[in-house]
Amino acid sequence: MSTAVQTVQLTDAVTTAREALIAMGEQPGAHLGAHAEDAWAVSHYFAADLPGYRGWRWCVVVAGSPDSDEATVSEVVLLPSDGALLAPDWVPWKDRITAGDLGPGDRLAAPADDPRLVPGYVDTEDVDPIDADQVGQVAAEIGLGRKRLLSLDGREQAAQRWYDGEFGPESPIARGADYPCGTCGFYLPLAGALHAAFGACANEYSADGRVVSAEYGCGAHSDVPEPRGGAGSPAYDAYDDGSVEIVTAR
Repeated sequence: MSTAVQTVQLTDAVTTAREALIAMGEQPGAHLGAHAEDAWAVSHYFAADLPGYRGWRWCVVVAGSPDSDEATVSEVVLLPSDGALLAPDWVPWKDRITAGDLGPGDRLAAPADDPRLVPGYVDTEDVDPIDADQVGQVAAEIGLGRKRLLSLDGREQAAQRWYDGEFGPESPIARGADYPCGTCGFYLPLAGALHAAFGACANEYSADGRVVSAEYGCGAHSDVPEPRGGAGSPAYDAYDDGSVEIVTAR
């Protein structure tokens, strides 16, 4: 049998292709066309009316051989067509995780080439010159060595996040404050190179336990004066109704 005759027979094998789908328990729709893959294989396409697979179609490949005039089914697959509803591209978990995703029992390992970290023996210049001697003494104590430390890039990234974040100088609370955190008695400066720019808040009524910018501020600064009158609110003086003259309206 010539290849041209074989291709024509395979192209006409629409019923064979449809019956293969029905035998699988599927209900194929209209025949959408056929495409010759080579001289001995033709793909037949059928509409697929399946929930969640908008724009997809069934593909049934029928095949033949030089010494036979019988068409056989070699493959059945569901394929997307133009405009088909597709799942978004897969993104690795390490690229999808965001701040706040880590929960109890979760483990998040820093990559070996993480630019935020360097080996512990590398000088990261993370030392406040004023405290250099003290830091050196502490680091020399047994058991306090760390395999990896923040790199300069990692430290700068953290500083930028903190400065731009909720406890930075541009937050609404900081804009309305009279005093900066750097002058507050509840402010605990960080050690190292970020000593002058950031610290932890120790005021349980404010940003307790959070890293705050030295330029951040709130209404609970240690220098905020107490209200006059003793019993008034911090925002308003006591109201003395004895100074009001009561008159009768005509």
